[in-house]
Amino acid sequence: MTLLQIRDLQKSYRSPDGAVQVVVDVPAFDLDARAQVALEGRSGSGKTTFLNLIAGLLKPERGSIRVDGTELVGASEARRDRFRAEHIGYVFQAFHLLPGHTALENVELGMLFGPGPDRAFAQHLLERLGLGDRLGYRPPQLSLGQQQRVALARALANRPRLVLADEPTGSLDARRASEALGLIRELCAEQDAALLLVSHDDAVLGAFEDRLDLADLNRAAAGVTA
Repeated sequence: MTLLQIRDLQKSYRSPDGAVQVVVDVPAFDLDARAQVALEGRSGSGKTTFLNLIAGLLKPERGSIRVDGTELVGASEARRDRFRAEHIGYVFQAFHLLPGHTALENVELGMLFGPGPDRAFAQHLLERLGLGDRLGYRPPQLSLGQQQRVALARALANRPRLVLADEPTGSLDARRASEALGLIRELCAEQDAALLLVSHDDAVLGAFEDRLDLADLNRAAAGVTA
């Protein structure tokens, strides 16, 4: 069953000199439910822009993005935000945790925009990720690896159908990166969520049986960092 369907998707930016640079120009891309796919590409090739388009954080100039049968292109920003909260989990490279809130509160806050807070499930996820003794810690009190796990718990807290991961191990050393990647894949499988992960790290990419190069999907010659 196809969960994500993209057709004729295009996004461009205007450079400081006024030139229009097309960053994403993807004729077709499909992702099946529960699939786990790694998308590789050099820095500046449009990987983050591609994920942000799928998540509804950016609007394309043209094209179609259907997630679980719902068309996102053309939907209002409020509708896209609501849909993302309920159906899409996003693991950012920079984590984007709120420093003034505890690990548990960061996960619960992510739930506010979806089905609603569920402290027991938020705590379960953090315990599952080895953070049962860090529930009351704030991000500055946690290591990078622990912050990454909080971000993963937040992304999975609303039981999304699709998880997007943007260089999720980029801030970690090799050992922690391997552990984090294993947890991401394991938890997505447990929740029957599809995973689309982008990276330029060969060690990360090599762990995936299904691996694509964005250059093979993208007709655009990327000219900006994205």
